[in-house]
Amino acid sequence: MSFAQVIPGLTPAGGWDVPARLNMAAQALDGDADALAIIDLTGPARRDVTRGALAAMADGLARRLLSEGVVRGDRVGVLLSQSPACAAAHLAIWKIGAISVPLFKLFKQDALRSRVGDAGANLVLTDPEGAALLGDLARPLMVDTAAIDGEPLPFAETGPEDPAVLIYTSGTTGSPKGALHGHRLLTGHLPGVSLSHDHLGQPGDCLWTPADWAWIGGLFDVLMPGLALRVPVVAARMEKFTPEGAANIIAQASVRNVFFPPTALRMLKAAEQSVPGLRSVASGGEPLGAEMLAWGRRAFGLEINEFYGQTECNMIATSCGADFPARPGCIGKPVPGHEIAVLDADGQPTLDEGDVAVRRGSASMLLDYWNNPQATAEKFHGAWLITGDRGIWEGDYLRFMGREDDVITSAGYRIGPAEIEDCLMTHPDVATVGVVGKPDPLRTEIVKAYVVLKPDAKVIGKELQSYVKDRLASYSYPREITFLDALPMTVTGKVIRKELKRRAAAEQEAEQ
Repeated sequence: MSFAQVIPGLTPAGGWDVPARLNMAAQALDGDADALAIIDLTGPARRDVTRGALAAMADGLARRLLSEGVVRGDRVGVLLSQSPACAAAHLAIWKIGAISVPLFKLFKQDALRSRVGDAGANLVLTDPEGAALLGDLARPLMVDTAAIDGEPLPFAETGPEDPAVLIYTSGTTGSPKGALHGHRLLTGHLPGVSLSHDHLGQPGDCLWTPADWAWIGGLFDVLMPGLALRVPVVAARMEKFTPEGAANIIAQASVRNVFFPPTALRMLKAAEQSVPGLRSVASGGEPLGAEMLAWGRRAFGLEINEFYGQTECNMIATSCGADFPARPGCIGKPVPGHEIAVLDADGQPTLDEGDVAVRRGSASMLLDYWNNPQATAEKFHGAWLITGDRGIWEGDYLRFMGREDDVITSAGYRIGPAEIEDCLMTHPDVATVGVVGKPDPLRTEIVKAYVVLKPDAKVIGKELQSYVKDRLASYSYPREITFLDALPMTVTGKVIRKELKRRAAAEQEAEQ
């Protein structure tokens, strides 16, 4: 291994330390029952939750799930914001061998329906706010009243390949796909999470992110690795990120380690917000430039460690300021345990620009796409998982060159254009539509829709924006809409998004 210290999740030789029997709930809850697990800032006053208390919460929910007839392999939704209850819900589901399905509070009915329906999740652990969002899509179980008292439950006899969590992608083509992961997923994250925080687990470490725990970044880059590495994790709700709010949370909980999405870092920079006392800052989602990295050194007195991955195979490359200097434009070096290659058009490793790929065997790699064997087959090329991103090697640093697909990265969210297009196409006045990302200095990209209306249509842009906002997610509506007489199309009738992306980029340049 090229990194300086022993890394959690790996053997000294750099291979995966994955036992034949493995349950992620046991992995996260093991340790001193009196030790601090979660610092809860979601209420009027700080509440410290010990590992023993969290285990008891998980047992209470697990007993309720069993009483409801949930069996091994059943999918159970979790529609909760950052909170001890959210952590306990996932742990309870894994403990009994069921599969958790993280769901996001900013989803509206259509977005929830596509995920809950595809997963076949008949029960959802949630709260009154989440129940109102669900409507009649699934039966809600209120976490504050669902627990059943009793003796501690045994952990289900699961192995690393047994399914544990079904996390939906952003829907870059067609409907969002469910990435099914096994109980080895947490182990697969530990090396990268540790390194991205300059060897997480030092005395006094305390971890927080403004990213929601409904996504792989919040759930497996922060919450579960923090629990597994015995690092207290902060639960705090920010309906909208503000630099002042983030600084208050960090001060209130004595946070030392933060995962900030790039947009949050840009907002901190713009506000000239002081955030003292941090030991590590990690960031992922899109590369930071030299200017942002230099600002991070001045603002935090340390390197911002960039990391790389995706829902299907996460935390596979990272920077680690404690071990080597950052290189602007690069996303660090491969994390030990994950073999990364850049492949040419023939699927062979190359030193030129090509497709970023990960060799099978990575512990954070998906088992398959849920009920979608065709998409699973298309994701792999021989022994390699194809990320859909382009890259090039600079020595042992990996430089990110761009996305092969059309996913939009906006304010830290990965947004699939197809789902927005499908939603707009259900409007009675819309004839056809193309959605792309338009470059934006704050959000990286904004969602831009090019719309062709039906004859005699009267709808205006603001109405279409509200139409999407009410049906999908409040962060994924098109912030700009341009009406056209026609869209660039292939001979088979598909929108040529590349041409729309060029148009959007030209518009952004003209606005400067």
